[in-house]
Amino acid sequence: MIALFAGFLTLSLTSCRDQKTEKEKDIKEEVIDDMQDKGAEIKVKDDGDKIKMETDDQKAKIKTDDDGNVKIKVKDKD
Repeated sequence: MIALFAGFLTLSLTSCRDQKTEKEKDIKEEVIDDMQDKGAEIKVKDDGDKIKMETDDQKAKIKTDDDGNVKIKVKDKD
């Protein structure tokens, strides 16, 4: 019984983590596409782990850490 419960718990936690990273990847692609459409200057560093984009009125930074977590910052220039 304990082994069955442990297996179920492991599978459920792993699937939640995978869904989160897929959503982060979708948002990352959406931000990149949006900035490209606006004619942003795009700089890629560390084999794509750091992406900086800038237009006349917006800045965006996307960072991916070693665990695969994605951090996105978008700022309007004022």
